[in-house]
Amino acid sequence: MTTDLHPFTVAAIQSSPEPTDQTKALDRLADLVRDAASNGAKLVACGETFLPGYPAWIDSCPGALTWDNPETKRVYAEYRRNSVSIFGDGPRPAHDRLKSIAADHGVVLVVGVSERVDAGPGQGSLYNSLLTYDADGRLANHHRKLVPTFTERCVWGHGDQAGLRSVDTAVGKVSALVCWEHWMPLPRQALHAQGETVHVAVWPTVHERHQIASRHYAFEGRTHVIAVGQIQRAGTHLPEEWTRMEGVGDDDLLLSGGSCVIGPNGEYLSGAEPVFDTETIIYAEVDPGRADEESMTLDVTGHYHRAELFEFDVLPSDRPTHE
Repeated sequence: MTTDLHPFTVAAIQSSPEPTDQTKALDRLADLVRDAASNGAKLVACGETFLPGYPAWIDSCPGALTWDNPETKRVYAEYRRNSVSIFGDGPRPAHDRLKSIAADHGVVLVVGVSERVDAGPGQGSLYNSLLTYDADGRLANHHRKLVPTFTERCVWGHGDQAGLRSVDTAVGKVSALVCWEHWMPLPRQALHAQGETVHVAVWPTVHERHQIASRHYAFEGRTHVIAVGQIQRAGTHLPEEWTRMEGVGDDDLLLSGGSCVIGPNGEYLSGAEPVFDTETIIYAEVDPGRADEESMTLDVTGHYHRAELFEFDVLPSDRPTHE
C-alpha cells in the first residue's frame, strides 16, 4: 500500500557485520534498526550481503581462489552455513527474524543477504540477494543479483529477472539493485519504467566509481538513491592464516563504507554526503516531490523515452518474490 508521498526520513546503516554467528548478526541488525527508527527513519537500508557479510577474502587474499585450497573451502563452508534461507518448508529463522525487525519498528527494511537455497529449484546454490520488507513485515520483494561480478562467481550463482520490481511499500515505490547491476542499462530501465520513490543501491563499499554509478542512477531515474556500503576489518573477516600470510593487520579496512543519500538531480543531500572509515547511520529527509521538479528536464520513462522508436520488456518469471 502506497501512502501519500510526503517527505520522510531514510537511514543507511554502515556497519560491520557478524560473519560467523547468524544469531548475533541479527541481534546487531535489530539494535541498529531500532536506533534508526527511534531517530525517525521510515526506510532503513543495509549493504550488499550484510548477512553474513561480504566475502572480501575472494579479492583480498591472493591465492584464496586457487584450485582445491583447503582454507578457502573451510571459509566457504562457514559462509554457506551462515547464509540466509528465504523460501522452503524447512526452518527459516533469519527470514522470520527480519520480518519481525521490520514490523516491530514499522520500517521498510532493505537488506542484502547471501541466500542459501535449501530445497526446490537451485537447491544447494547460494545467491547474492536483496530482500525488501514492508513496514508490516511482509516480504515485498526478493531480488537475486543477475550476474555475480568476476570472482564472486566462485561463491554465488546467476540470478534472474523475477525480482526486477519497483514495489509498493509504506513509503512509496521502492526499487533496489546490487553493485555492478548499476552498470547494466536494461535492469536500470526496467526499474525506471515502474516508477521509483526511492532506489537502494547496495555495494560492498561505495568507492569513487560506485559513487559515480549511484549518482548517475539518481540523475537518470529522477529518483532519490540510498547508496550503502559496509565497514569490514581484516581481523574480523579474514582467517588468521590469511592475515598472517599476507601481512594484513587486524584493524586494516577491507571495506570502508562510503554510504550516502543522493537527490534526483544527482547531487548529495545536505548532511548525507559520503562517510568513510567509520561505523555510523546516515540519515536524510527524502521529498518525493523533487522527482516531479527534476522530470521537467529529463524523464527516461516519459518524453525522453521515445516509445515510438524503441521496444523494451522484461520476460515473465514464475519464481516467487513476495509474500
